[in-house]
Amino acid sequence: MWRIEAGSAAAYAGDDVALPLGGSRAGVNFGRLVGDAQQEIAAIVANGFESSGAPGLSAAAQAWRLRSQGAANVAAPAGDAVRQEFLSAVAPWAGEAGARLGVAPELVMAHAALESGWGQRPIMGADGNSHNLFSIKAGRGWQGAVADVLTTEHVNGEAVKTVERFRAYPDYRSAFNDYVQLLQGNPRYAAVQGVGSDARAFAAALARGGYATDPAYADKLQQVASRLLAQR
Repeated sequence: MWRIEAGSAAAYAGDDVALPLGGSRAGVNFGRLVGDAQQEIAAIVANGFESSGAPGLSAAAQAWRLRSQGAANVAAPAGDAVRQEFLSAVAPWAGEAGARLGVAPELVMAHAALESGWGQRPIMGADGNSHNLFSIKAGRGWQGAVADVLTTEHVNGEAVKTVERFRAYPDYRSAFNDYVQLLQGNPRYAAVQGVGSDARAFAAALARGGYATDPAYADKLQQVASRLLAQR
């Protein structure tokens, strides 16, 4: 998983499921939150989950339940059906975003797929899915909703666990609109625009702009984008 400050944005992609923490005291209360959630999960497991998904669970416990039930899926690559479902869901917004940025929609979809694990590793806030497919951080200028989550930063080659605050959106349309505004408004990402179907140029421009700390980020993004372009 990778997170960095990029103005008011950050890159995110990886195997961890983000847990909702909520509030400025998240770092202090995280240990207690995890313990409470695990105890709650243990009690529910002992009595059996409801078919509706244990609606009485807290947001944190829901995240732990999903993590435990879906551990195999998180660790394994998304299957064809999962990938296709994700692409179908975001295609309209990726098309609009691509047109505004001057890039193929497949490149935008590839970026969203890499950052969100094909939609299987959403950034979860206290109120549920943040719809933040691109893992954009909530900087000081952000006035909207937020999601505080435990994540991993790569600093000087070392993975460090930390709580970060990310933007939360009401829907995917809002997430894609904000993504476009970020890339168009930050001069570090100027080279991203107008690359058309050039997956290598798109990925390299994002990496140079500081979208992620992973040194292999550009290669990974290019691979996903090239695969989607080949499936046109």
